[in-house]
Amino acid sequence: MTTKKKLSTKENYRAMVRGLDWEPTYQKHSDIYPFHTFEGIKIHDWDAWEDPFRMTIETYWKYQAEKDRRFYAVLDGFTQSQGHLNISDARYLNALKLFIQGVTPLEYMAHRGFSRLARFMPGSAPRFAALAQSMDELRHAQTEIHALSPYNRYYEGFHSMRLWHDRVWYLSVPKSFFDDAVSSGPFEFLTAISFGFEYLLTNLLFVPFMSGASFNGDLTTMTFGFSAQSDESRHMTLGLEAVRFMLEQDEDNVPIVQAWIDKWFWRSYRVAALVAAMMDYLLPRKFMSWKEAFELYFEEQMLNGLFPDLAFYGIRPPMHVEQAVKEKEYLSHQVYWVLYSFSYAAMFHTTTPEPQELEWFSEKYPETFDKAFRPLWEKASSIAESGGRFYFQGLPQLCQVCQIPMAFTEAGDPTKHVQKSSSYKDEIYWTCSDGCKWIFDREPEKYVQAWLPVHEIYKGNCGGPSVPEVLTWYNDKGDSGEFKGSNDDKNWKRWHSEGVEL
Repeated sequence: MTTKKKLSTKENYRAMVRGLDWEPTYQKHSDIYPFHTFEGIKIHDWDAWEDPFRMTIETYWKYQAEKDRRFYAVLDGFTQSQGHLNISDARYLNALKLFIQGVTPLEYMAHRGFSRLARFMPGSAPRFAALAQSMDELRHAQTEIHALSPYNRYYEGFHSMRLWHDRVWYLSVPKSFFDDAVSSGPFEFLTAISFGFEYLLTNLLFVPFMSGASFNGDLTTMTFGFSAQSDESRHMTLGLEAVRFMLEQDEDNVPIVQAWIDKWFWRSYRVAALVAAMMDYLLPRKFMSWKEAFELYFEEQMLNGLFPDLAFYGIRPPMHVEQAVKEKEYLSHQVYWVLYSFSYAAMFHTTTPEPQELEWFSEKYPETFDKAFRPLWEKASSIAESGGRFYFQGLPQLCQVCQIPMAFTEAGDPTKHVQKSSSYKDEIYWTCSDGCKWIFDREPEKYVQAWLPVHEIYKGNCGGPSVPEVLTWYNDKGDSGEFKGSNDDKNWKRWHSEGVEL
């Protein structure tokens, strides 16, 4: 009796992924795969795509099922033991509110975008890689909602994340990013998400921020984050392979890919500004500053590690990267000041930093914090101590591209605000930086269509022209404004002082 030979991992992958592909006979190839040529990218050999993971559907599901078993065991234990009472402070929950409002919907958008690639990419290997990432992103959206669901029972700001993502002003920042990406062609989408978004934003979010969640006693978010890190590593590898594949196929692809890297680095970096504020200001127990995370995960690993390797293909570091490096000294402070100033219309609470936090900022940002930002917080604290609360009176001007309020400063000078303008069809459009202006000037037809929340509020398209009407349209149920004195603050103090049975 002969024994059947067991296939190796490589042979199994070849048979179960690439071996299932076929060439159409009764339909035109261009009708089945209509989207991969209009961007100008030239592909001569789809079989040259290398998948370093060589994963099949069977191995994928087994791997993910084991991670889910561990995650849901932790989630069940956390819920049953009322673990929400063991986090560092109720202030920490505002970081999770911003996460579920701004990040979780992006996971679902990524799922949809990669589902489209899984249908329309001609090569079997990139199609399967897109399918695996699409399933990853859907799983991430679901498990993030499950991880944060225990908090929704006791705290404000978790109940309408899908509606808020589409309506609330600061959430137009991440939403516009993905609207931009999914309305691009397939190769630009791959560069935008798998290369730009995964290498910069996700790397900074799923490593240092999840460690910060652990440091603040949040076991469910920590467990989800660590379970997702292996997925994110695969996603970053897909991004690098996509870029390498395009560059090796034809030298005419090089300038196209370079322009996409320039654009999506800056777009990803501007979305990461929200992560900067989360890390520095919304974690009561500080783990790592935004500056330290940026230096480690971008400057060392990407700028000094990845791009020297890509120089072989003729790729240089992204445009405007020098400005990003300079902004690490003050980015988080500027963004959180905006969120603090307009938190009367934000679906999470903000407050002034505690005195020990000010000292921590001085230590981590010795060149800029005491000079440019400590006076702001001392003034805001003085107003609060006298019974008031500082809010910006009015609505801010938004950047036409990234849609962040125009609060950024000249590179290297945190005291001088910057505004850039572009003219298109006899209209003036304003942007927050050289990077956003460059992006606008390349594709003005796209960005003049931006749905800018402030403009729509003035038009009466957001429930009405007044702030109370806008907050009703937002479905605000006491979710906004100052943290001190909020229901979250009152309940947290009552539960810990009285030992109330929940």
